[in-house]
Amino acid sequence: MVTLLINKKKYTIDADPEMPLLWAIRDSIGLTGTKFGCGIGACGACKVLIDNVASYSCLTPVSMAVGKNITTIEGTSENLQLLQKSWEKFNVPQCGYCQPGQLITAASLLNSNKNPSDTDIDDAMSGNICRCGTYQRIKSAIKHTVKLKKQRKS
Repeated sequence: MVTLLINKKKYTIDADPEMPLLWAIRDSIGLTGTKFGCGIGACGACKVLIDNVASYSCLTPVSMAVGKNITTIEGTSENLQLLQKSWEKFNVPQCGYCQPGQLITAASLLNSNKNPSDTDIDDAMSGNICRCGTYQRIKSAIKHTVKLKKQRKS
């Protein structure tokens, strides 16, 4: 039995310590917003925040997540909420499959960098693939979120 703290709620599940966190989140706990894409950490669809850092849940064994704060797309944070509003404003999603991982990665970026440059955004988002090609809208939405955060602090 392992206990995971996901979206500020404790879940105790019967899981092999080497089970990928992705399957614990989706199959054992039932939070299906985190997506399976490639299973090898190449597409970013499975990303979650672990202690506020974007991590590939398909590559992270459950044992490495015990005792850590895990946030999925179903969770909430100031950055994630503002990013979701910006995503809507800029009509980012098309098929939407990659968007949970895109949003989680963008939230991680803004957790560590309050005013990212275009290069910072490109570098941070490079581990996420969007088959629909909405990269420019994603970048615009992230920049808009930075503006929203600055307005809130003014």
